[in-house]
Amino acid sequence: MGLSNKKKILGASVGNCVHVAGILNFLKLAERHGYETLFLGPAVSVEKISEAIEKHNPDLIAISYRLTPEVLKKLLAALKKEVEKNKWQDKTFIFGGTPPTARVARQSGLFEATFGGLEPQENIISFLKGKAKEVKKDEIPPQNLIDRIASNGSYPLLRHHFGLPTVEATVKGAKEIALSKTLDVISIGPDQNAQESFFRPDEMRKEQDGAGGVALRKPEELEAIYKATRCGNYPLLRCYSGTRDLIKWAEMSLKTINIAWGAVPLCWYNQLDGRSDRTPEDSIAENQQAMKWYAEHRIPLEVNESHHWSLRDAHDTVAVVAAFLAAYNAKKMGITHYVAQYMFNSPAQTSPVMDLAKMLAKIELIESLHDKSFTSIRQTRTGLACLSPDPDVAKGQLSSSCMFQMSLEPKIVHVVGFCEADHAATPQDIIESAKITHGIIKNFSLGAPQILDDPRIKERKEELVEEAKYLLQALKNFAADNVMDPWSDPKTLAEAIHKGLLDAPHLAGNPYASGKVVTLFRGGACYAVDPQSGNLLSEKERISLL
Repeated sequence: MGLSNKKKILGASVGNCVHVAGILNFLKLAERHGYETLFLGPAVSVEKISEAIEKHNPDLIAISYRLTPEVLKKLLAALKKEVEKNKWQDKTFIFGGTPPTARVARQSGLFEATFGGLEPQENIISFLKGKAKEVKKDEIPPQNLIDRIASNGSYPLLRHHFGLPTVEATVKGAKEIALSKTLDVISIGPDQNAQESFFRPDEMRKEQDGAGGVALRKPEELEAIYKATRCGNYPLLRCYSGTRDLIKWAEMSLKTINIAWGAVPLCWYNQLDGRSDRTPEDSIAENQQAMKWYAEHRIPLEVNESHHWSLRDAHDTVAVVAAFLAAYNAKKMGITHYVAQYMFNSPAQTSPVMDLAKMLAKIELIESLHDKSFTSIRQTRTGLACLSPDPDVAKGQLSSSCMFQMSLEPKIVHVVGFCEADHAATPQDIIESAKITHGIIKNFSLGAPQILDDPRIKERKEELVEEAKYLLQALKNFAADNVMDPWSDPKTLAEAIHKGLLDAPHLAGNPYASGKVVTLFRGGACYAVDPQSGNLLSEKERISLL
């Protein structure tokens, strides 16, 4: 039954229930969407509700109850008799309460929709607009990223990575997560053997099976995970790219799990980080070809670049430049929908204020690339390095990080399990972490202070944008005369890392990098400093020392 022409809603807390906050919030929401509302009050008997329906002839009757479920069964049986006696089957009844009372209401068969407090507000709004998505139990949410984002309205999609050491455990756990309906996207994490040598099984080291993720060894195992998740809220699936043979990984992921979006690095998964034996120059070229493959298949792409530098204590300017170069190369390779990941708390000592400034600088540069053929999708996440091994402390850190992330109005929130500093996330850990995140999002949506107006954030963001532009120009000046586009030229980018234009302290001793930069934290931000004096270095000063 559609609601597009219905304008009058009657609401009441039934029986002996005196709790009215939920029903009043619903009626206020209905008023904002064009409905006339009438509230009968708390603890209203079935007889008085029946009299009010007869008197006011509402199109929709909203019933609330938050007490004992067993008592509610009797109240609803009495109400159902009134409906049948007065032939009110053409009227729409909806229910709101706790999860246990909502289950009782659902079993009564009286209500077109029931809300137990676990649903996002967007579901209630959809119902008021006549879409009634939440009552269509068999409806499958959109199975591609762009439409799924659109269907969620202003509420972000939630994503989490998942991969237990065995395929059997991962299949079982993935189904459990899907049935929980807490995540929109599951990112499958293969073990390092699979990431590096899936298509070269003779090179795998058997003793390392299951290290860092699920020991995938054949395409059918990905298909099994996909099949197991065709239930619950039918989450989208994606998979970490390999650290070699990226296009083969992409082809297999599309065929087996209908990959929601790809993710490749620009300058990594090579001898810089030890995740493959490729040289930086070779890997950049191969990574670009993988980007082009995703573009040709119209699959959105994420380029994991910036946080690789921040995790190695690079100063903030390099992180901002890396974020821009990642998006720039994705666009250059033909990507139209770019998933821009903004990882907070990396390095872990970064303050929330300086984190937001750094992210806003990245956003300004990345979104300057937007045009009719290229747009970015904001995805935020908590940094692994900030989480405490103490699970209670880590839950607080996850909550704090997510709260600040919401200031950026992300379309995707990459949830990170609170347990990650102690052990790889189990299905129960993931579901709990996702629920914590849902709680943050719901509270934030009620109204939050305009933290981005903080003058410290604005000042640091502007400083980072200017410093990043100087470094980007320096990259252009560094290139050979015959290089048409230094920002996408593999040799130029590899040499820029080797010579130290792009540098991080953790790269010390790597023959393909400089590793000579010294960084320190001042006021919650990461700066390059003079190793002798400890004075902060501008990019002009730092580059002149090279």
